[in-house]
Amino acid sequence: MLKEERQKYILDQVHLHHRVLLNDLADSLNVSIDTVRRDVKELAKEKKLKKVHGGATSFGFMNFSKDDGNIYLQSKKIQIAEKTVSLLSEGQVILMSGGTTNMEVAKMIPRKLPLTVFTPSLHVAMQLLDLPEVEVIFLGGKLLHEAKFAVGGTVVNALNQLRVDLCILGTGYLDAEAGLTEFDWEVIQVKRAMIRAAKKTIILSVSDKLHSVQKFQTCDLTAVHALVTELDPQDPLLDAFRPYDLRLV
Repeated sequence: MLKEERQKYILDQVHLHHRVLLNDLADSLNVSIDTVRRDVKELAKEKKLKKVHGGATSFGFMNFSKDDGNIYLQSKKIQIAEKTVSLLSEGQVILMSGGTTNMEVAKMIPRKLPLTVFTPSLHVAMQLLDLPEVEVIFLGGKLLHEAKFAVGGTVVNALNQLRVDLCILGTGYLDAEAGLTEFDWEVIQVKRAMIRAAKKTIILSVSDKLHSVQKFQTCDLTAVHALVTELDPQDPLLDAFRPYDLRLV
C-alpha cells in the first residue's frame, strides 16, 4: 500500500472513531508500528490530526464548536439525531454520553421540550445549556483531556444512585456478536454504569462503525433496546442485528 493510501486510511479511522491506537492501525494495514508512527507524525505535522501517547485523535474530538461544519459524516449524524429526538417525550429523565452524534442530538432537542438530562460529557452539558426547558446535571469526576468526558469512581457512584427513563449512548465500535466495545477502560466503566442506571438504552451509530470491534466490551446487544442509524431499518447492512430483541430505528 502506498503511503498516501495508508495515510488516507489513518485519517478516515481517526475521523470515524475520534481516537485510534497505533497498534490497531498497524494490524489493520499489515505494516510495522514504526511505519504507522511515522505516518501519524507526518499527519500531525500537517495538522490533520493530533498525535497522543500510543495513538492519535481528531481535532474535532477535542474542540467541538456549536456551528462546526467540519464534523465527519455530519449529514449521517444529523439523520440519526432527528430519529433519536423523535423518541424523546416530555418530562423524561435521560442519560447522554459524549461524542459528535450526541452533540447533534443535543442541538436538535426542541427548545420547549422539558427534560432532565444527566451527562458526564462536558461538551454535551454545555450544548444543552442553550435549552431553557432542559435541566442539565453534569456528572463530574476526572475529566479526560481529549474527550472532555468525566470518568472515575465519583461518576460511577453517582450513576449507581440513578434510575432514569432512557440512556442514549454514542458508539465507539459496534458488532452484532461482540456488542458495543471500546479501548478506554475508564470510559467503559462509566458507560456500563449508565446502562445499569437506565430502564432502556439506545445506541447511536453511523453505519460506517457497524461490524467493528475493539478490545473491551461495554455491553452485548441483550442490554440494548434500540439501535439508531442513518439507514432505513430494512437495509441489508442491519441484517446481522435482526436476531436480537432490539428495535432498529
